[in-house]
Amino acid sequence: MTAEAKGLFELPASDTPPAEQVRATAPLAVRMRPGTLDEVVGQAHLLRPGAPLRRLVEGGAAASVLLYGPPGTGKTTIARLLAAVDTRHFVALSALSSGVKELREVINDARRRRDHHDRQTVLFIDEVHRFSKTQQDALLGAVEDRLVLLVAATTENPSFSVVSPLLSRLLVLQLQSLTEDEVRELLRRAVTDRRGLDSSVSLSAEAEDALVRLAAGDARSALTALEASADGVADTGGSVIDVPAVERAVTEATVRYDRQGDQHYDVISAFIKSIRGSDPDAALHYLARMLVAGEDPRFIARRLVVHASEDVGLADPTALQAAVAAAQTVQLIGMPEARLALAQATVHLATAPKSNTVIVGIDEAMADVRAGAVGAVPAHLRYGRYAGAEKLGNAVGYRYPHATPDGVLEQQYPPDALVGKDYYRPTQHGGERTLHERLAKLRRAVRGG
Repeated sequence: MTAEAKGLFELPASDTPPAEQVRATAPLAVRMRPGTLDEVVGQAHLLRPGAPLRRLVEGGAAASVLLYGPPGTGKTTIARLLAAVDTRHFVALSALSSGVKELREVINDARRRRDHHDRQTVLFIDEVHRFSKTQQDALLGAVEDRLVLLVAATTENPSFSVVSPLLSRLLVLQLQSLTEDEVRELLRRAVTDRRGLDSSVSLSAEAEDALVRLAAGDARSALTALEASADGVADTGGSVIDVPAVERAVTEATVRYDRQGDQHYDVISAFIKSIRGSDPDAALHYLARMLVAGEDPRFIARRLVVHASEDVGLADPTALQAAVAAAQTVQLIGMPEARLALAQATVHLATAPKSNTVIVGIDEAMADVRAGAVGAVPAHLRYGRYAGAEKLGNAVGYRYPHATPDGVLEQQYPPDALVGKDYYRPTQHGGERTLHERLAKLRRAVRGG
């Protein structure tokens, strides 16, 4: 089996900058990959003088790193720049197509290269979060002994996706999405640079704005869309990339969202917090991001149902009804029509008065139960419809509330240890304002206060 077939490839040592080794037929994003630190756009917090990444690349420090950030922020580029230090040997391994066997082959080869040629190996593992615990554990010894200089890349939060022993041996560097100005710089460079479009086309200001917006901070996405637009213009014999050319080449922006990754948790978290914060516009934005990215609408509906009780509660008793109705609509109708019910429920909950008294009340009650505050059920409340119950005192003395004009009477309901304990404390928000007044009267009547 060839190394390429196993998901493995090596960058041969050369004095020629990596950018010069790329074939002219390679994708624009590959041709424009920076060959030096000075060509890198973005990540100023890691590249300024004295910053960790600049010290690693320029100083030749031998520290393994984990590059954590969204797609298109330069993780592969940085790995190659680290490999270029002191003519290190570069090996890239894909977590999608490699296992423990391939890892051991790389490590054994790195040992031979170190022992016989005094040359260090840079091992780049893309999407390291897709490695199993066993695969990640297989790296520990090689990283600990610096047999390999590991450069791992992930779009996932490493606290959740990388095992602790490996994470503790890595310098974690978080990359940020490019700003709009940084994406513009990349686009303009690609249009004029001889490695790129070499001024064969020009880019209108409006088209540039469109490409920047579609890229959403992703350099690779920006350059891919630019190349597709340029190809379309060339096919028609034109020389100017305008907005229609971009629209023909790119039908829809790619939403950066992974249903199994931390973007999934980040976006749903922002969605719920926007509803809780009474911002329907932000909530609709995050709802749209999830729907366009293909999130399971049943998952969204379930979160709305939970939120209706957790953050709205009895401040608006119809909120739960709206959320449940949306969940039923998702089941009965499905997408794309169900998006309307989800949006309606989202706006309903976002604009509703808020109260967290339901979740506070049940959580306090459960905490007391777990702490042992249970006590015996009062005898008059116990089940009494069986032979011998009366002799035990069960149900004896129970007073039927409906026998009174108001339907409320003085009677002990909680165990002795919990008499007078308030779990539900309504706010003055929305429907709970009325409940606040009514509950005070009910407690006086029931407790005899």
